[in-house]
Amino acid sequence: MATGCATVHKSMQYGRVVDYGVASWYGPDFHGKLTANGERYNQNGLTAAHRTLPFNTFVKVIDLDNGRTVIVRINDRGPYAKGRIIDLSKGAARKLHMIGPGTAHVKLVLVKGNVKAITKNKSYNSGHELFAIQVAAYSDKKSAEKKSHQLKHSWIQRTKIKGERIYRVYYGKFDSRAAAEDARRKLFKDGIGGFVKEVQN
Repeated sequence: MATGCATVHKSMQYGRVVDYGVASWYGPDFHGKLTANGERYNQNGLTAAHRTLPFNTFVKVIDLDNGRTVIVRINDRGPYAKGRIIDLSKGAARKLHMIGPGTAHVKLVLVKGNVKAITKNKSYNSGHELFAIQVAAYSDKKSAEKKSHQLKHSWIQRTKIKGERIYRVYYGKFDSRAAAEDARRKLFKDGIGGFVKEVQN
């Protein structure tokens, strides 16, 4: 068994930390294929592969570098790469902002989840993508708020990069990249620069 494999508590006590280690993600090559529990893998859903946790266990994955979290449902087995403790769906990795880096240092916490509700909850199945236009980024909140107040339909997202808190100012939320690009061009004509990014639901 690879180094860092989780030790599952027999009591399955909610709120208990299962493990600390490296998370990775898997996506397009497995999309639509059967997972270990017999489901079709949806790369945009909020699911994960784990070596030993029972299927349909819900786990909160906490990124120890940027503080972001996501709750996933275990429906597959893995990862099989040495030193990895969990393999996240692309949708879950997106919420941790780890698509680019590919891996993240995380801790896993057992949480309660209603398995029957997952088929009704789009966030566990569809992983609907949204897009927005980033128009600015600041290291202080007041500057971000000032910019946001100047632009109707804008909003602020707080994040951490290498331990530094960053406030990003976004304009709008769009169902497609094409719609966001159209809006970006209109903003540009009004003298407002920016670029389209995929954002959380």
